[in-house]
Amino acid sequence: MAQDRPSFYKVGHRGTRGLMPENTIPAMIKGIETGSNTIEFDVHITKDGKVVVYHDASFNPDYTTKPDGSEIPKETRKDYTFYKMDYSSIRPFVIGEKAYPEYPEQQRIKSYAPLLSELIDSVEAYTKLHGLPPVYYLLEIKSSEKTDGMEQPVPEEYIDKLMAVKQLKPLGKRLIIQSFDARPLQVLHRRYPKMTLGFLTGDKAPAAQQLEGLGFKPQFYNPHYSLVTKEVVELCHSKKIQIVPWTVQEAAEMKKLKGLGVDGIITDYPNRFPEAGL
Repeated sequence: MAQDRPSFYKVGHRGTRGLMPENTIPAMIKGIETGSNTIEFDVHITKDGKVVVYHDASFNPDYTTKPDGSEIPKETRKDYTFYKMDYSSIRPFVIGEKAYPEYPEQQRIKSYAPLLSELIDSVEAYTKLHGLPPVYYLLEIKSSEKTDGMEQPVPEEYIDKLMAVKQLKPLGKRLIIQSFDARPLQVLHRRYPKMTLGFLTGDKAPAAQQLEGLGFKPQFYNPHYSLVTKEVVELCHSKKIQIVPWTVQEAAEMKKLKGLGVDGIITDYPNRFPEAGL
């Protein structure tokens, strides 16, 4: 119910990319342990129509290795595009054993790209077992018009596959679906008018113009944090749209944004929320 919504969305980006291998179940659990009330992750559609959790459309050699532990050659990376692979071939690849210098605090563990259904089941079981409040899910659809048919199905089919995941329906208002691509959001708005939707952007175009171009009023407008001004926050709030910027790493920046009136913060380091007074 609406009154159960967090007063401030403390969002663990890709679970907690700063502390755990991103978009894995351990990252989601660590995000919750360190104070997130919302977990963010990305999804793709596999060749056999499953919904897998991973950021890029193919395995990223920076933090993923082949099932035998060997490197994924950068030049053959496109051979490992999820839309061209069955999930049974995706599951054995290893996420998190390889050191990821960009995130020096990230724990080295052996993990994998989970199905969306497994991720939700695991998180729901974890919060229930530990007597924690149920968390919100900020699900990002990865798609682009220029990669339709190559990296993902067309929007209508994408939404068919996504919404076939039976674990989504019981989440109700705890599910927020966002995307940089307006098209799947438009399909969702048309077909599931009660769905909570967010428009992601890194675009410097005026917020009012972007929102108008969407063709409907989303519940969230989620810009890169560098684009947030008092005026943008006021514009969103005047339209009864919440604003949750990404990806905010430093406690000082979190404090500043909170002072501007944002409704939440997306970060790789949810363990830094207390330092920011959140």
